[in-house]
Amino acid sequence: MSKMPVLFVGHGSPMNAVEENRYTNTWKEIAAGMPRPACILCVSAHWYTRGTRIMAQDKPKTIHDMYGFPDALYQIFYPAPGSPATALAAKSLISRETALDDSWGIDHGAWSVLVHMYPGRDIPVFQLSVDALAPPETHYQIGRELAPLRKEGVLILGSGNVVHNLRMVDWHMEGQGFDWAHQFDDFIRQSILTGQHDSVVNYQAKEDTARLAVPTPDHFYPLLYPLGAAEEGETVRVFNSHCEMGSLSMTGYLWGN
Repeated sequence: MSKMPVLFVGHGSPMNAVEENRYTNTWKEIAAGMPRPACILCVSAHWYTRGTRIMAQDKPKTIHDMYGFPDALYQIFYPAPGSPATALAAKSLISRETALDDSWGIDHGAWSVLVHMYPGRDIPVFQLSVDALAPPETHYQIGRELAPLRKEGVLILGSGNVVHNLRMVDWHMEGQGFDWAHQFDDFIRQSILTGQHDSVVNYQAKEDTARLAVPTPDHFYPLLYPLGAAEEGETVRVFNSHCEMGSLSMTGYLWGN
């Protein structure tokens, strides 16, 4: 099995699950251009917990964890199999205490992207939660510890948004971002492209824009897992480098492909 790349996707609105647009078309193209994973480990912004948790179900359920959207979105199911053996292997690699937790499933942070990337729903999927109490260094370290799974054909997928401030969304700014959103997104992009991972981990030092771009870290932390799993010197592809509705960034990153 060839070593899998690692991936971060800015997933944006759940409506991307039922739409075809420049973002979803790019997700399809990325999946077509990389080796087919043996399994997918997804770190979604929408499984935000106290402590690190990992699901090891045979048949994970689809979680419709959003409210007020059209009925068509709640009719989407992603009945991919789980991979208990791979989940346990991942748990064994993580040095901090990690609890097995099968109360969750495949949430929209995962399936809104995967329905485009792997519509066959036949690749095993399991999720790792984002610990709300852990500092950014811990999330990055977990990514580093999970890196050996790449050689086993596991796609490590982070799903969130670099810039995510729902309180400041402007519905009239389709395809546009506030200046501070672009500035923070550009800062993260340049830090990643120049290998300055410390600047990404210590994003809060960018005080002038970080407090607006990341008012809560739930959507930012999923970036730190694939960033940690990436090897020094690996090629990085930036895609979907756009802002939406003023205060959301759709930017994604692909390492090692």
